[in-house]
Amino acid sequence: MKKVKVAFFDFTCCEGCQLQVANMGEALLDVLDLIDVVEFREVMSEKSSTYDVAIVEGSITTPHGVERIKKIRKTAKVLIAYGSCAAIGGINGMKNNFDLKDIREYVYQKDAKHFDTIPTRAVHQVVPVDYTVTGCPVYIPEFVKVLKAALMGIAYNVPDNAVCVECKLNENECMYDKGIACMGPITRAGCNSWCINNGNICYGCRGIVSNPAEKGQKDILEKYNISLEWIENKINMYNKPRELGELKTDE
Repeated sequence: MKKVKVAFFDFTCCEGCQLQVANMGEALLDVLDLIDVVEFREVMSEKSSTYDVAIVEGSITTPHGVERIKKIRKTAKVLIAYGSCAAIGGINGMKNNFDLKDIREYVYQKDAKHFDTIPTRAVHQVVPVDYTVTGCPVYIPEFVKVLKAALMGIAYNVPDNAVCVECKLNENECMYDKGIACMGPITRAGCNSWCINNGNICYGCRGIVSNPAEKGQKDILEKYNISLEWIENKINMYNKPRELGELKTDE
């Protein structure tokens, strides 16, 4: 059976989500039985101009990035947005709170004119995306599900219920009952409440559910004396590009 050619690409990101794949352990062997990795800068030096599936990490933040992602989209039969930066803009999106000229001068100072930039956008805001794996970093069991769905040509829908649902199924004690604020009530599930299972809070890295229970969230904030500003700042941490319009594409 001919293996599907898969290429990994990175744009503006820390490459931590790709590192998750490199650290999959024995599960990686099962994945490699199904695919032929032809490009993956983090683990190999080989490159390829042909591939069936493109797995893209990182948000689009430069004119060059726009050109490059369009080229990748035209080559790939399937494009997977991989990780929060690619899926919803991620932490890089906080740049959109500021004037781009000011940001560029702050970072590059006297050399700012040599570094062009655009508002941070998720991959789907520039080119069509076929599958999405959200998370910072990604939850590997979900990545495997998405990859298998892509290889079989079937749909995978990111869950649209709150992380709290998974938290209750995992019998976790609510962070709010511990006196700790958490984004679980308004964040999309699909990670098996991974962070809370390991003693952390939910930071909202998977994006906001499409129809959040606003009244219920406000009741929680009032009950535990948490300001609405805190929630707004947390939403802004990963989701700022949600407010931007789509870029025009040639497609």
